[in-house]
Amino acid sequence: MAQPSNRTDAVTETTAAVPSLAKLAEQTQLDFELDFFGGILRRNEGHVDILRAHGNNLTLKGRYADGLEIDKKLIQLRPGDALAHYNLACSYALLKKPDLALKTLRRAVELGYRDFRYMREDRDLETVRHDPRFRQLLREYESR
Repeated sequence: MAQPSNRTDAVTETTAAVPSLAKLAEQTQLDFELDFFGGILRRNEGHVDILRAHGNNLTLKGRYADGLEIDKKLIQLRPGDALAHYNLACSYALLKKPDLALKTLRRAVELGYRDFRYMREDRDLETVRHDPRFRQLLREYESR
């Protein structure tokens, strides 16, 4: 025998979905990705590729402290990852913590980060670029 249709539940689900669709239509791509990746991370907080993308998006949104927390988590998951250390250094620089930024940047280079041209131009490092320790780091490693 067939189960009776529960049309009331179906209508309620559809009605509830409509505001969500309207919200999606008004969202920017960045906001969509923040929500989407945030949802994935709530279910699987150790997904490295999603953490990288989410951290980058948080930084683009100006949520530097939140981005810093993501970068710290990436370092825990991948302690030998030069790019994770570079991104952490950028987060410290954006939060105007030059000592931590330069220490972490040095660690990124020690681990193998070698895009010195980008390092010179990266706006995230603007607060440390004129620091003598930054120039010293470049001099030390660019010639290797």
